[in-house]
Amino acid sequence: MNAPATPTALKAKDFASDQEVRWCPGCGDYAILKGVQKALADIGTPPEKVAFISGIGCSSRFPYYMSTYGFHTIHGRAPAFATGVKLANPELDVWLVTGDGDGLSIGGNHMLHALRRNVNMQIMLFNNEIYGLTKGQYSPTSPQGSRSPSTPMGSLDRPLTPTLFALGANATFVARAVDTQQKHMPGVLQRAHAHQGAAFVEIYTNCIVYNDGAFASFAEKTTAAEGELVLEHGAPMIFGKDRDKGIRLKPGAMALEVVQLGVDGVGEDDLLRHDETNRVLAGLLADMHNPDFPVAVGVLYCEPAKAYDTAVYE
Repeated sequence: MNAPATPTALKAKDFASDQEVRWCPGCGDYAILKGVQKALADIGTPPEKVAFISGIGCSSRFPYYMSTYGFHTIHGRAPAFATGVKLANPELDVWLVTGDGDGLSIGGNHMLHALRRNVNMQIMLFNNEIYGLTKGQYSPTSPQGSRSPSTPMGSLDRPLTPTLFALGANATFVARAVDTQQKHMPGVLQRAHAHQGAAFVEIYTNCIVYNDGAFASFAEKTTAAEGELVLEHGAPMIFGKDRDKGIRLKPGAMALEVVQLGVDGVGEDDLLRHDETNRVLAGLLADMHNPDFPVAVGVLYCEPAKAYDTAVYE
């Protein structure tokens, strides 16, 4: 189980260490750090019952900046270390911090097994679609055609979708958030913490040096309303600045389509309602990459299941 909340009110600053935070000025990781500290204060678990485990990369500096237990491990192997920590001390809240390169390239195998085993931890994967720490090479999530020091003529690789990877690994909780959206992200992280098992949260984060603006079409204040579909269990899939667009199943096909409310008789009752227990629907939402579709954020999938560490102790 995750550690029970403390009755003592905590503040975000209670989780901030005395170390100077050293990311590039403007890096999205600063916003994630702020959001995580806020979420932890709201959850209420005392710092001495929390552990942050990271691998290698810009995101993996995270444990230094948290006034909790922490372990900065080796490239791609953070899930294995985190599994050991949780099994050795199941009373600790274990948070795993990784990036799209660390967690899905050299660490893809370890990530897969942590997810399929359903180890009770929160996995935050910072996705900036580039290798930041090692100076801008393309990563497993970089779009096809990406020009970088390692692909000067453009990447030939088809990109990996982290949330589809997690669903394919039989993850029991899969969600998305955006670094700068401080009203939304802490709530997603609290949902992840409440889940008993492996909770996978992809967080879009802007790399201002090597991939600035990669998510500008949906992640900024001026584009979020039109570019994002904020998921809420049981609610109709409505988006748009004027709340006049929606998602429905395409007639005669197992596919989604964007519709305009009030046009051709389309009303709210015609739209899909989000069901976070439906794995097939979660896969369709995770795969909305066409520029004509919004990006789905929030909890895509949540399936109650026995956590691995609970089963081990039983």
